[in-house]
Amino acid sequence: MTLALPSERTKPTLDLSSRSLLLYGHPKTGKSTFASKFPDALFLECEPGLGNLEVYKIPTPSWPEFIEACGLVAAGNHKFKTVVVDTADNAFKFCSDHVCKKHGIEYEGDLGHGKGWAFVKNEWHRVLTKLASLPYGLVLISHAQDKVIQTRTGEYTKTLPTLPDRARGVVLGLVDMILYCDVVAGKDGQGNVVTSRTIHTKPHVNFEAGDRTGRLPETLPLDFDAFQQAFIGNPTSNGKE
Repeated sequence: MTLALPSERTKPTLDLSSRSLLLYGHPKTGKSTFASKFPDALFLECEPGLGNLEVYKIPTPSWPEFIEACGLVAAGNHKFKTVVVDTADNAFKFCSDHVCKKHGIEYEGDLGHGKGWAFVKNEWHRVLTKLASLPYGLVLISHAQDKVIQTRTGEYTKTLPTLPDRARGVVLGLVDMILYCDVVAGKDGQGNVVTSRTIHTKPHVNFEAGDRTGRLPETLPLDFDAFQQAFIGNPTSNGKE
């Protein structure tokens, strides 16, 4: 292939099947149901939990099987437009287990000078980068955890994906959106307590979120139709974080 300098600027796309995102939240908030609404979604099932959903899925209970499934997607000749990794937490564990087995160790730290950690991170980065570069949408699902953050002036609690730091760093560098799914309690007109499932899209001191596209409002219902309409029809900034 011969490289050439571009003659035109690229234009932002409103096609969700070309976007990548991290979707995380506490159990039973409806993350998988939400992800199943993305265009022609194919689930790479890394943990049980899809039994109540009618979806296309490939069970991927190990890293070699996960890579094989990615290869099937990359080969094309299929109808799928979005790949859903459910969950990325388990996919990373499979990656770590595979690398440790390959090097004859039980734990990443068993190799001196941080080599084990580096081998796992490099393998995770290699596969995730290739998956994200395919001409399909990518949804990575993770659980949520509340973590105490220590600062020089005190401490506070922040909700983060349960992905280990070394895995999360790779993911955050790849995705266009970090969506935190939450159940928010409030009161109706009669004073009764009601709950609603909400997506948070903007950075906050108490949770991790972000929208590189700049098209989403700060919060919206955990409903795919509402999300799609907000993304397509309501730009909120110039596209910068």
